[in-house]
Amino acid sequence: MTITLPGLSGTVLVYLLVFARTGAMVMLLPAIGDANVPGRVRLMLALAISLALAPTVASTYPQQAPASALALGLMIAEEVTVGILVGTMARIIMSSLSVAGFLIAGQTGLSYAETLDPTSNGQQGAVIGNFFSLLGVVLIFATNLHHLAIGAIAGSYHLIPPGTGLPTADMAQLTIKLVSGSFALGFQLAAPFLVFGFAVNAAFGLLARMMPQLQVFFVAMPVNILVGFLLMVMLLGTMMTIFLDFYTSQMGIFL
Repeated sequence: MTITLPGLSGTVLVYLLVFARTGAMVMLLPAIGDANVPGRVRLMLALAISLALAPTVASTYPQQAPASALALGLMIAEEVTVGILVGTMARIIMSSLSVAGFLIAGQTGLSYAETLDPTSNGQQGAVIGNFFSLLGVVLIFATNLHHLAIGAIAGSYHLIPPGTGLPTADMAQLTIKLVSGSFALGFQLAAPFLVFGFAVNAAFGLLARMMPQLQVFFVAMPVNILVGFLLMVMLLGTMMTIFLDFYTSQMGIFL
């Protein structure tokens, strides 16, 4: 069976364009878009969201397909770009936890302990960073904040309506602002550990000057790890709360 451009109209055209935007988002969302999730699961989720969303946004799309395949391809590319923007936003926000974990691992002496990060398609990452990333994903789903990502797709039709062209300048500004904000958040989450690391290193440096015969490295490493874990236990709840607030505020831009 073949579908010609004149026959690609009405509900079929709307569903195709909505699926282009939604599918691009789903393939990039944290946890859902990871390589560990079967492709059929992601595809079925994208189809289900598109089916539910299509009737509500049908009025924003043309009811007749363009006369040329090139014009239709440009429409699909525009929808895919918007979906990539929303999915990438969620990815960038999650990267703040990896930044925090990397900084904390460096201060506690665990920077060389690396494992595969399930949330970054199999890339190597510090153990603490991987733990933060997995915990962040669990808390997002536990607090129903993953609904914000789906709501962001619906809200994107108000910010970037179909057929009006892509506001590339605004999109670039939003991306730059989010990247800088996510890095700043990661630095803020790791700030107590940075202060602790500076204080411990200064103390052991002074101790090494006073007692040159003492093997400071073998004393400092266990202290760094022990106190670092105790500090993490005390601050973990606060750190995750700050992260969830940041996730809510940033994903709420599209709502």
